[in-house]
Amino acid sequence: MPITANDPNRKTWLETSENTDFPIQNIPFGVFLTRDDVITIGSRIGDFAIDLGALHQLGYFEGIPLTDDIFLQDTLNDFISDGKKTWRLVRNRIADIFDANNEKLRDNEEHRSRVLFTLDEIEMQMPVQVGDYTDFYSSKEHATNVGTMFRDPDNALLPNWLHIPVGYHGRSSSIIPSGIPVHRPQGQTKPKDSDTPVFGPSKRVDFEVEMAFITTDANVLGEPIPIDEAEDYIFGMVLFNDWSARDIQVWEYVPLGPFLAKNFASSISPWIVTLDALEPFRTEGPKPEVELFPYLQSTGKKSFDINLEVSLKPENSEETPLAKTNFKHMYWNMSQQLAHHTVNGCPVNSGDMMASGTISGKTPDSYGSMLELSWKGEKPIKLKDGSERKFIEDNDTVIMRGYCESEGRRIGFGEVSSQLLPVFEPKKK
Repeated sequence: MPITANDPNRKTWLETSENTDFPIQNIPFGVFLTRDDVITIGSRIGDFAIDLGALHQLGYFEGIPLTDDIFLQDTLNDFISDGKKTWRLVRNRIADIFDANNEKLRDNEEHRSRVLFTLDEIEMQMPVQVGDYTDFYSSKEHATNVGTMFRDPDNALLPNWLHIPVGYHGRSSSIIPSGIPVHRPQGQTKPKDSDTPVFGPSKRVDFEVEMAFITTDANVLGEPIPIDEAEDYIFGMVLFNDWSARDIQVWEYVPLGPFLAKNFASSISPWIVTLDALEPFRTEGPKPEVELFPYLQSTGKKSFDINLEVSLKPENSEETPLAKTNFKHMYWNMSQQLAHHTVNGCPVNSGDMMASGTISGKTPDSYGSMLELSWKGEKPIKLKDGSERKFIEDNDTVIMRGYCESEGRRIGFGEVSSQLLPVFEPKKK
């Protein structure tokens, strides 16, 4: 089935800026609270949010096999479960409805008032109920930097790293949408000059520039997903800030990996951009440096050219850009990650989220974490207001943005923005 929504010549009757992340060729999916306090599934073109529940009730999806309440829910999980054919039919239809040459909705003022919202009239919600969350560790540059800092620089990568997409099972309950603040976590850390740990607030809170993909129902218990079918089960992608407490992490991660250092919060951009929308921006990823087992051997362009940026904004101050990197640097692609995740028969469900791990490039200005940018705090970063940062301080806001751009075409993810608040203080009774 062709992806007609991607037609680069298509124009919309909605007013949009030239450099919007959300042209008519994007058509992402999300969940929002309307001005009438109704939660609905929606899409976005330019700075307009589209109520898909209202569109469906008004008959605009006639001919597409959808249940009456498919867009009247508070998550996208059931819609995602309908599969790739349905996603594509709906997305193509939305593009047709808002095409500059289609007057059906454009010239119906009553319908437009029910379907369209400006962004200041809505409040974005979590787009999916995340049943399970996996965090990979798939950027060779990042893994090498961390291995160099904390282990032997000559053997920065552990022996398994070039053979498998390394990952761990994270905590889905603390994944939150952009705009929700995060409290500084507490836990155990071990000072350098002590043989025993202390308890208190983390002094080394960090961000990680990542992306995550969302799956549909893919397999049953015991059934692996073949690598050449993996993308059929990936609905789309979001920006992902995997908050980290580096001092807690150093003390706890041996022998079983991250725990409290990672599970206190992860922030995502609220609009899921489909793989269909990203199709024009496919690119080659890094070549394998060792021969892989057949179940991990992928063919074709399995990565995407997605520009990623991260900035830091102190309270009552201006934003300072920190780094620029790109998703295409990832050594392990999404198909390999999903194939490896399920090769042992692990079932994958609708709404499951799988994060890339920190995405770093080869140069210091492309590192995807404060740990790397300040090199363990040894090289403080100077901000525009004259202050310095080794790690994230209370009331700082971390902002990540992502977009694809080529030959005048742009598809973006918007941003994920989260403020770090002081340690949580219970209200006095």
